[in-house]
Amino acid sequence: MKFAEHLSSHITPEWRKQYLQYEAFKEMLYAAQDQAPSVEVTDEDTVKRYYAKFEERFFQTCEKELLKINTFYSEKLAEAQRRFATLQNELQSSLDAHRESNVPPGLRKRKTMFHLSQEERCKHHNIKDLKLAFSEFYLSLILLQNYQNLNFTGFRKILKKHDKILDTPRGADWRVAHVEVAPFYTCKKITQLISETETLVTTELEGGDRQKAMKRLRVPPLGAAQPALAWTTFRVGLYCGLFIILAIAFVLSGAVFIRYENVWPLVRIYRGGFLLIQFLFLLGINTYGWRQAGVNHVLIFEINPRNNLSHQHLFEIAGFLGVLWCISILSCLYSEYTYLPMQINPLILYGFMVLFLINPFKTCYYKSRFWLLKLLFRVFTAPFHRVEFADFWLADQLNSLVFVLMDLEYLICFYIFELQWSHSKGLLPKFKDPDDYVCHSYSYGLRAIIQCLPAWFRFIQCLRRYRDTKRAFPHLVNAGKYSTTFFVVTFAALYATHRGQTDSCYSTYIHIRTQARAELTI
Repeated sequence: MKFAEHLSSHITPEWRKQYLQYEAFKEMLYAAQDQAPSVEVTDEDTVKRYYAKFEERFFQTCEKELLKINTFYSEKLAEAQRRFATLQNELQSSLDAHRESNVPPGLRKRKTMFHLSQEERCKHHNIKDLKLAFSEFYLSLILLQNYQNLNFTGFRKILKKHDKILDTPRGADWRVAHVEVAPFYTCKKITQLISETETLVTTELEGGDRQKAMKRLRVPPLGAAQPALAWTTFRVGLYCGLFIILAIAFVLSGAVFIRYENVWPLVRIYRGGFLLIQFLFLLGINTYGWRQAGVNHVLIFEINPRNNLSHQHLFEIAGFLGVLWCISILSCLYSEYTYLPMQINPLILYGFMVLFLINPFKTCYYKSRFWLLKLLFRVFTAPFHRVEFADFWLADQLNSLVFVLMDLEYLICFYIFELQWSHSKGLLPKFKDPDDYVCHSYSYGLRAIIQCLPAWFRFIQCLRRYRDTKRAFPHLVNAGKYSTTFFVVTFAALYATHRGQTDSCYSTYIHIRTQARAELTI
């Protein structure tokens, strides 16, 4: 792998501008080589002056980059030292408090938690929080050490390339005189901090168990190709290929069946699932875009950096669910050949999706599913705790997915009130008179409530944010914006109900009038 690719795959995204601008130096060298006067038509002194002038400009740029790297490294190292001292003090305070209450710091038996007082439980949670804090701190140290090594390697590579292109040893001399004595390279305090952190976590937080401590602290190789990820990419391609083939089969089959069956219930039932799968796929594209643009979404969403879903994983989940969606709808359309009642297929599909999400076993991205369930719980209980970035991000996404919620409500309503269970051929309504349908109208009230739920989540989150920050702008303004949804849905429901009643009365009037005319004619 070329160093430019290696550098781009290993950098810390939010520090992107603080690294050595390796590509810019390469372009500078190649441009100087292309623009150099030809030896055949120009005297040797002119060529030497050209290269001497270029080298002066090149090494001045190197000095600026070196100063930038030294400054940034010194700032981050000082920040790490201050943070380490703070964590040490907090750890010592927590350990002292635990010793006073005779509760061992490595409390492992969960059942003893029920016998502790409220104060002792808080102390136990402090230890748990400190373990997480040391884990995150250790990650920041590894990133800083990685920054140190990458920049030194970058200087060595670009100066070696300089000497090769210009056929001179001055690049190597400059590296020895400037880079190898630079603070960012000679300072070994970061290695010392890493060692002290490992020792502290091992002895104080994990009871001397170094294997357990390193399992908590260890960071996956940054940017390294992982065999599991290669298999994930393979599965993404496999699922996408199957989805495309099955989707084509579904479109061709649907074009035939649409002429014979009432397909509107089928569309409403399967539309929500498709929109959810599409959302997951687009989220994968977003995650890829964030990574390419240097946006550290793992840090922003407070996700575990050692175990989180990449864009490949999101594509894999979307592709797998997309294949199941296509199989389910094809099974619906060809139910007379599969000997499986049509109305059972959607229940199997959505039942599997729910089980996939709430599966308690540690398989199928357990930690990510648990994180999502916890986030959904925080969204539904927004007034009772602080609202973080991930909370209102998910609530905003639910506002975009309101059609999914409404289709889920339609599915439940249709299966309870309208489905003709005795019909063996398909998802046909049991009512012949359209006025008897309830699931496509606001007549039983639940539809309007479901439509307002996502806006309610954001509305109550904004009020909670205002309570915590006392800032009317933007929180109260946002609350007012989301509250308009309640008025829109309420008046839309009233209008639809009134129009339905008017149409029903008018139909009854026309029917009576027609019968009266027929009797008069007779």
